[in-house]
Amino acid sequence: MIPRYEVPEVAAVWSDQTRMANWLEIELLAVEAWAELGVIPEADARACRERASFTVDAVNERERVTRHDVAAFVDVVAASIGEPGRWIHFGMTSSDVLDTGLALQLRAASDFMLAALERLLGATKRRALEHRDTICIGRTHGVHAEPTSFGHKLAVFAFQLDRDRERLRRAREAISVGAISGVVGSYASVDPRVEERVCARLGLRPAEASTQVIQRDRHAEYVGALAVCASTLDAIATEIRQLARTEVREVQEPFVEGQKGSSAMPHKRNPVVSERVSGLARVIRGQAVTALEDVALWHERDISHSSAERLIFPDATGLLAFMLRDLTWVIDGLMVFPDRMRAHVDSLGGIAFSQTVLLGLVDAGLSRDEAYRIVQRAAAAAWDDDASFRAAIEAEPRASDLDLDALFDPKRFLANLGPLFDRLEKLPVEASGG
Repeated sequence: MIPRYEVPEVAAVWSDQTRMANWLEIELLAVEAWAELGVIPEADARACRERASFTVDAVNERERVTRHDVAAFVDVVAASIGEPGRWIHFGMTSSDVLDTGLALQLRAASDFMLAALERLLGATKRRALEHRDTICIGRTHGVHAEPTSFGHKLAVFAFQLDRDRERLRRAREAISVGAISGVVGSYASVDPRVEERVCARLGLRPAEASTQVIQRDRHAEYVGALAVCASTLDAIATEIRQLARTEVREVQEPFVEGQKGSSAMPHKRNPVVSERVSGLARVIRGQAVTALEDVALWHERDISHSSAERLIFPDATGLLAFMLRDLTWVIDGLMVFPDRMRAHVDSLGGIAFSQTVLLGLVDAGLSRDEAYRIVQRAAAAAWDDDASFRAAIEAEPRASDLDLDALFDPKRFLANLGPLFDRLEKLPVEASGG
């Protein structure tokens, strides 16, 4: 991950030090499992635990000779122990260490992302309830439709984030598996009970079956969940960007003291954080394609997935964590302009109330087609001549008995949203999420 988008906590998960520390723990747990099974002397297992060490620099230097990262690591660790170090990597193959260690990294990254998602969900829920009665115009095809509330808009996103939370939890579970099954996964040189003991102590499940690698459908599911979540963030950011346009200006991103919106135009207040979220979402969606490509490997194993995964896993998890943090900041401090929202609801003489007038005319005894033509004619005058829709309806003799104040009351559009907000209030958010 380039420093500009780095989240330190996630970067630490993917550091060489963390990666190799995970490898070391897997190797030591395997030695201890062998000792419990009576294959390795207990004294040797204790010596391995007490003496084993490595440095990243030493492993990297050794790799320049071996041209194999795990082999270099095993050499360095074994040398640090002395004679009992011969038991390090006993019966194992590289992918036993790599894939089991990768599960630990993906799980740790998941925990950070889930906590960040919880905070965004909490902020979105809070702002939705705050604006449950803030009237705004709804838009379909980018065109005014009928009034809704800004809280309703945010509530839709809150429930979408809740689904993302569940998807990420399931993906975390899917990749929380290890494999200590040896070459081609047949356990020919390693007792399956070693795998059981190692995985249990790491809090992982043994893979039901593996070849020389853990199958990559799990990892594709994981990155897919990140991509869907990124797309939700993109959807929220896109809505904010649309509503922040000058001619709309219903919301505005926080604009802090000393901030400059443009190097040339002092008046600018651009939705730059939301734009950044949208841009980074495109990257994660592309990484999901790479994860899908990694599912098909040759026979029991090749390493075509390895080089791609060194890039996509740190980047996808780091970017999503960064985006979650960014968007939480936006939602927390989002400036909302109810007067602008109401002005758009009332624009063109309340043209957005066309359906309520239509239904009022039908309720008064007109056929639907006749009522539709009356309302459409009044709306056309508002569209084409910048006239007042309500004035045209008031001038229509067949609408003389309608209670136009009631029909043009925007609160009527919120009358049945109570159950939605009841569900939102019950939506669980952990305390850290607000």
